[in-house]
Amino acid sequence: MSVLRYLLLPFSWIYGLVIITRNYFYDAGIFKSKKFDLPVIVVGNLEVGGAGKSPMTEFLIKLLKPQYKIAVLSRGYGRQTKGFFYAGKNSTAKTVGDEPAQFKQKFPEITVAVCESRVAGAEKLEPNHDLILLDDAFQHRALTPGFSILLFDYGKLNQPHFLLPTGNYREHFSGKKRADVLVISKCPPDLSAEKQQQIRGAMLFLPHQNLFFTSIVYLPFQTFFPSGDAVFTGSKSTLFLLTGIANPKPLLQYLRKQSAAVVQYKYPDHHQFTIKNISKLVADFAACASNKKAIITTEKDAQRLQEPALQKLLAGLPVLIAPIGIAFLDNTGQNFEQIVENYVRKYQKNNRLYTKPD
Repeated sequence: MSVLRYLLLPFSWIYGLVIITRNYFYDAGIFKSKKFDLPVIVVGNLEVGGAGKSPMTEFLIKLLKPQYKIAVLSRGYGRQTKGFFYAGKNSTAKTVGDEPAQFKQKFPEITVAVCESRVAGAEKLEPNHDLILLDDAFQHRALTPGFSILLFDYGKLNQPHFLLPTGNYREHFSGKKRADVLVISKCPPDLSAEKQQQIRGAMLFLPHQNLFFTSIVYLPFQTFFPSGDAVFTGSKSTLFLLTGIANPKPLLQYLRKQSAAVVQYKYPDHHQFTIKNISKLVADFAACASNKKAIITTEKDAQRLQEPALQKLLAGLPVLIAPIGIAFLDNTGQNFEQIVENYVRKYQKNNRLYTKPD
């Protein structure tokens, strides 16, 4: 963290006081929070930026969609629409946001919607669905979830827990007490039992909470263009990595293990790529003397490359998408799945007001 950000500490204190007051009012019932008559699962984190919420949401979709009619509700960050909006097969990042567009593209059979107000969005979705997954809504206290999954980036565990704007925390570290499950994401696959135990001690989680460790799994490359070639050209290739995500470092490290030459084009999270951005990338790609070269981007970034003008610039080039998944360390995935499934089944059984839609 830069020294300049420490100068913003007084603003962080003010922000922190506002957050403490707000959470107290919700906890005391002064501010009303709505609870819904169907299972509602929230995936979130305490910091701004990526902790692996999208891969976790996709993991839950795969787990639950065979048995339940699922709706995924998101704010739709970066979209140019307002209010409640369904994602469809032709939706783009501009209409619903990059992550919702990605969810709908990968899982066309489920409902994906966006709304600034999670309460208003859930009210529209409730009548026709078995459960709702809320992406990045842990701080949305106006809605009371039935089950909360809170993620922490392994690479940031030792960083100071300063609130915005000095640090990156949206609320105090103690806010983790509202979660049912804590997940340390992006761990090294070979994280030792000793290190895991150290983290468990530092997290100070409550008796009712469960703590899991996950790592990133890089899946086979996919083509950006339907007619493209997804074959990776090997270690002697030059890779041009285009990202507009919060933390591209793990992907960069992974690609450097695959190829000796990686040229990075790094933009801020949810960055709307411009013609100027992509023109520079294409020009640099053309100037590269290597006979084996490819452009690599993420699934989320690929949604923001769907604009016709950007596709025209990239046409004919080997553009590959690097999809990711998650793996639970020490074969704990089944335990995690059981906890989630037990919540859904128990909620439906115990909630007399809940009636499964036809």
